[in-house]
Amino acid sequence: MNDLIAFQRDLLYIIAGLEEPHGLAILDELTEYYNTEIQHGRLYPNLDTLVEKGLVQKEQADGRTNAYSLTERGRRELEARREWEDHYLTALLSPA
Repeated sequence: MNDLIAFQRDLLYIIAGLEEPHGLAILDELTEYYNTEIQHGRLYPNLDTLVEKGLVQKEQADGRTNAYSLTERGRRELEARREWEDHYLTALLSPA
């Protein structure tokens, strides 16, 4: 996970959080989060990288739509990342 760029990590979080993660739903979430238009040429190569790394599984939902889901490894990596973040943010977010 430490070799991913922030955009790819964001993709993992979005895929984990969507009920039916497919390309356009992911694109909509990214556009809302970044408050800017995300190009298909940025989204799909990064999704493919996550598939190649074994963090995301891609399946064809219909003739034109791909569905994405986290692999078991992807879930473990997200959990480990969350624990790492919590380790550093606990002191910041705890009442003094």
